[in-house]
Amino acid sequence: MLTIHFKKSFLSIVCLFLVLLSSKAQQVVSIQDTVSQHIFTFKEIEVIEDTTNHFTFEQISSKAFDKEFKASSSSTPQTKKLNQTYWFRIKVKPNEVARKSFLLEFFDQTIDHITAYIPQGDHHYKVENLGDANEFNKRLIHHKNFEIPLQNEGKEVQTYYFKIQSSQISDIIIVLRTAEWFISYALDEYFYFGIFYGMILVFSFYNLIMFVAMRQKQYLYYVLYNLSVGLFEMSTDGIAYQYLWPNASSWNQVSYAFALCATSIFALLFTRELLFVKAKAPRLNKLIMWVITCRIVFFVYCYLFDQHLFSYKFLEAIPLSVAFFTGIYIYKKGYQPARFFVLGYSFLFAGFCLKFLIMLGISWLNFGAISYYSLSFCFILEMVFLSFAIGDKVRILKLKKDKAQQKIIRQMAVNAKLKDTLNQELETKVEERTREVYHKSLIIESKNQALEEANALLQQQAEEISRMNVLLEQDNEELQTSVEKVTRDRVMNTDVDFEEFSKIYPDKESCYAFLAELKWSKGYHCRKCNSDHYFNGHILHSRRCSKCGYEESVTTYTVFHNTRIPINKAFYMIFLIYSSKGKISSHKLSELLSIRQSTCWTFGSRIKKVMEDRKKILKKNSKNGWSQLVIE
Repeated sequence: MLTIHFKKSFLSIVCLFLVLLSSKAQQVVSIQDTVSQHIFTFKEIEVIEDTTNHFTFEQISSKAFDKEFKASSSSTPQTKKLNQTYWFRIKVKPNEVARKSFLLEFFDQTIDHITAYIPQGDHHYKVENLGDANEFNKRLIHHKNFEIPLQNEGKEVQTYYFKIQSSQISDIIIVLRTAEWFISYALDEYFYFGIFYGMILVFSFYNLIMFVAMRQKQYLYYVLYNLSVGLFEMSTDGIAYQYLWPNASSWNQVSYAFALCATSIFALLFTRELLFVKAKAPRLNKLIMWVITCRIVFFVYCYLFDQHLFSYKFLEAIPLSVAFFTGIYIYKKGYQPARFFVLGYSFLFAGFCLKFLIMLGISWLNFGAISYYSLSFCFILEMVFLSFAIGDKVRILKLKKDKAQQKIIRQMAVNAKLKDTLNQELETKVEERTREVYHKSLIIESKNQALEEANALLQQQAEEISRMNVLLEQDNEELQTSVEKVTRDRVMNTDVDFEEFSKIYPDKESCYAFLAELKWSKGYHCRKCNSDHYFNGHILHSRRCSKCGYEESVTTYTVFHNTRIPINKAFYMIFLIYSSKGKISSHKLSELLSIRQSTCWTFGSRIKKVMEDRKKILKKNSKNGWSQLVIE
């Protein structure tokens, strides 16, 4: 009896030990036709952190490392340490009875390197290299995710090892799927992707047309923002790598960073234009421009010096929060279109917070495809409500325009009534004035008779005065000639104001006459055929060669050629520059001549250069004064 009791006790202890041992062992996933897909979680997936990055597969697969593997503490393990090597293993039990084909799929498309060690029937392992750092065309299955076909052979449990390294925080989501389920879900997924990116293109194309039609920058920024969002989503979900740059693996590592930076910048610029931030909130406008500048500087630094910083996507919460707060502030100030803007950014902010919490390790929030693609859903809602905001802004502007037009119409009616009243008053006054003029005309007529008699006497006196005037005119002509000569000589050598200067050269005719006399003082010579004979041309004071017909204007080959300054003012400007020895400023010339300062500076610089070139001539011959600067 004692022996039987001892045996029963021993068997109970052994069973209890086996149960405890099995509870610590890695759980095995069995292949079954009835289970279309199974996600490896917790004890079904084990991990080792290779801090030295030197472990080999022979070491990892040896019995010595068997106890080093630890079961995942979360439903979805992550590679939180960037560029560090992680080893994962799963165990799959084949089922020869199963008729369906199965495969393993990595759901995160951002993993850089996956070295998969696939067990074969002869206890050897086949090595496959996956990851978005490899060319897309080298994948086993041309799909945005990473798939490994399974060989459902034998009865022994097969252990799969995966060596994973990534420059971003990646989710190690390993899924066992039937080939039928994979094809069905992949087709559905690509269909929904087509709808998502199609909506982005439709929204972008519509707003691009609005930009071309209305020339408002808000539409252009909205188009660029939508395209940046689309490019970011395509870069993160693997669609861009599959269709846009399948052979550019190096660009695929940083493309999302360019798109994310553009998304933040154009979102802030769109916010600034849509909500009239510059006028309604100048301080927030400065904050937005400062955030845009910092974002660009941070991106350039990351790209040139440390591209690992691109993985800190949570920093995008800063421009997102600035845009969100700006919308709330503008809405509180009474701008109605901001309500749709705030609503759209509320969804985007909620999606971003959900992604951020999942990244921090709150695994229960990552409950399926809805949470995984939550940010994409929020982008769609945001696009819809932002379009409502743009439409609401256009509607409000149209209402303001209609009100302004109605106000103009009412004002035009008031103006017409006022015009009629004024016309009536004017007609009454004209009638009164006409009667008054008629009475005065009778008085004037009687006085004209008396004046005619007086004029007869005055005519006799006028004849006598005219004879005296003839003699005075002769004297005046001689005196005027002498005065003009003296004044001209004084102008050439002394300081006079523009009023006195204008008496000598009052108009274009006098200036051209002086210029013609100065230019052809030594006689006329045709510059084409060297002939000395000419006749007057079609232009004032121009000369036309009687031999070859070449007509030369009076300003040609002078400093006044092609100048737009009135020529009498140009004369005076040369005189002022000459008399001040080039020290007078363009501002003073502008004040004296009422000409724009830039024009005075341009023409004055030209005259000063001529003075510098003819310095010796001016010193030798000081009689002619500033006229020495005219002829080129």
